[in-house]
Amino acid sequence: MAQQAYMTETADGGSGPERPGTRLRRLAHRLLGGWRGDPRIWRRGAVLAVLSLLLALVMLVHSRIPNRVGNLGSLTETFLPWLGLAIPVLLVLGVVRKSATALIAVLLPAVVWLNLFGGLLTDKTGDGGTAGAGDLMVATHNVNADNPDPAATATDVAASGADLLALEELPASAVPVYARALAPTYKYHAVVGTVGLWSRYPMTEVRAVDIKLGWKRAMRATVTTPRGPVAVYVAHMPSVRVKLAAGFTARQRDKSAAALGEAISDETLPRVILLGDLNGTMNDRSLNGVTSQLRSTQGAAGSGFGFSWPASFPMARIDQIMVKGVEPESSWTLPRTRSDHLPVAARVKLDTGS
Repeated sequence: MAQQAYMTETADGGSGPERPGTRLRRLAHRLLGGWRGDPRIWRRGAVLAVLSLLLALVMLVHSRIPNRVGNLGSLTETFLPWLGLAIPVLLVLGVVRKSATALIAVLLPAVVWLNLFGGLLTDKTGDGGTAGAGDLMVATHNVNADNPDPAATATDVAASGADLLALEELPASAVPVYARALAPTYKYHAVVGTVGLWSRYPMTEVRAVDIKLGWKRAMRATVTTPRGPVAVYVAHMPSVRVKLAAGFTARQRDKSAAALGEAISDETLPRVILLGDLNGTMNDRSLNGVTSQLRSTQGAAGSGFGFSWPASFPMARIDQIMVKGVEPESSWTLPRTRSDHLPVAARVKLDTGS
């Protein structure tokens, strides 16, 4: 087979094979050549510099962006990590414009972003997130009320090996299907409204948690583990919507989150695990009533952002595992099922001294 050779002009005016990397060096010379001695490199790119400063400002003061108009603050905080995508764009534009001012300015949002999210880029588990460390493995999954194959979804999540499995968005018609599929793995289970908890260990004190909806989408149970009792909450916060006219419509979600936070603050057991779809990220100030009391297992011991929704192209982690009085050991997302959410899992260490 004949090998194709790219030709380039040689010193004597002829042509010869183009060496690997020649095109890259030529492009680099075109972009970077002529910078030395060009006084305009400090005058060009003022707009890019301003955009960089604005980006850094938004990330720095995101908690001060008001929610009065369309819950703009919560909307920004939900997708806050994605603002980092603008940084390489600004960097490339600064190089193309040959602007030293723009390139220096883009360092500011880069530093701010790394300060906010750089810790999530490292693997804090030390084992890739799925090894057997920890006393208890827990998982949660919004299975989607319109799931076309609930039995297969149940089998998939049970295969994770979780000791406790929370399911949300359970339609009444599908509850028997999930119960049958999960029965071989979990001896105990309880369903309250549209949420349920399956456990390898005995459960007592199962009750609904009032999150001000008018119907049941949250529950609480005491799970008696080999290391003692743990209060386990399962919750599915009301959905939020992004609309051009109304913005980020999340008023009912915010009201329910506050009610859930109150219930958790009244909990008497020292060890608490919250599993569920909170329809909000850890950055969203509207979940402060919950997030101020509990730790995210993903933030404490996960690798990466752990985005869980939408399953086809995850952009936000709205499915949460949060704890108090126990130590997160690892946290990760599970493989996709027939739902529009990814399941999430974590391993935690139960302190027998609690």
